[in-house]
Amino acid sequence: MQTLGSVSRREFVRLSGAVVGAAGLARAATADDAKLQTNRPQPDAVLARLLEGNKRFVEGKLNHPRRKPEDFVPLAEGQEPLAVIVGCADSRVAPELIFDQGVGDLFVVRVAGNVINGTGVPLKGSIEYAVAELHASLVIVLGHSQCGAVKAAIQHIDLQDGPPGSIGGLVDLIKPAVASVQGKPGDPLENAIRANVWEGVERLNRLEPILAGRIKKGELKVVGAVYDLRTGRVNVLSSVGSHETVL
Repeated sequence: MQTLGSVSRREFVRLSGAVVGAAGLARAATADDAKLQTNRPQPDAVLARLLEGNKRFVEGKLNHPRRKPEDFVPLAEGQEPLAVIVGCADSRVAPELIFDQGVGDLFVVRVAGNVINGTGVPLKGSIEYAVAELHASLVIVLGHSQCGAVKAAIQHIDLQDGPPGSIGGLVDLIKPAVASVQGKPGDPLENAIRANVWEGVERLNRLEPILAGRIKKGELKVVGAVYDLRTGRVNVLSSVGSHETVL
């Protein structure tokens, strides 16, 4: 009878082969992952594609790509989105429409006020999943004009109170961004909307280990942008206090 301390030569060879085989599969998986990452579009190219789609949207020259039922069939077994959009849950802000993209192009994470700081595992884990497992190379934190959540944060900072239930907790997450631009030149609401987006960008840039590491390697870029409800334009932020219009 074989004991725990006595393994036959044949069994030893079998187990050794299994270990070597598993190690080989792991190396192959890592190599395949690296190859896939290399073949993915670069962040700036993805951003240019999305902004070109937004230009079509503004001009009313939409392509409406891949939106028929048959377009969903090839993606039934997997997805490879180009970008992650962290946007507001506002009913007027639909990323696939304003960037004129089709099914499978965008991994969209939406929460009122496009808040990132303080939201915890569900939101940050969703972003990390899209980057680490689906190889998205661009993350856009997308705010929008006339954001109700930011308006509420401004209002309740001034009143030194808060709305009821979990709405108050959500608004509290936006208040630091509002406070950071109080008294600065310009429209208070627009300033606060940009500051709120920028806080999200800065948080994701520091998010270890997945996002920060890829950003340092140039494999990933996180940008902030604000969507104008009246014009349809997406403006990419260059800093908290300013923005550049890309159209």
